[in-house]
Amino acid sequence: MNLITYIIVYACTVNVLAFVMMGFDKNRARRQKQRIPEKQLWGVALLGGALGGSLGMRHFRHKTKHAAFKFGFPLLVVLEAIIVGYLVLELYQP
Repeated sequence: MNLITYIIVYACTVNVLAFVMMGFDKNRARRQKQRIPEKQLWGVALLGGALGGSLGMRHFRHKTKHAAFKFGFPLLVVLEAIIVGYLVLELYQP
């Protein structure tokens, strides 16, 4: 596999993880169980999972009233898209 393939696989994996974490945390919140710390949710988002986290927030209706999540995650999505787009364009050699 080439580097671009690794980048795509990584991005997909971390975004699926962020989506699942949002669903898991919502489930734990409903059952009043121990929750996933917000620092961990932000950590996964900062590692490239902002899109999955944003989609998870909307799908599970979770953390949507927290301004930091409501505006921060979409901002990270844009930033991460720019970074991934730049990497793919720079690394792609036809």
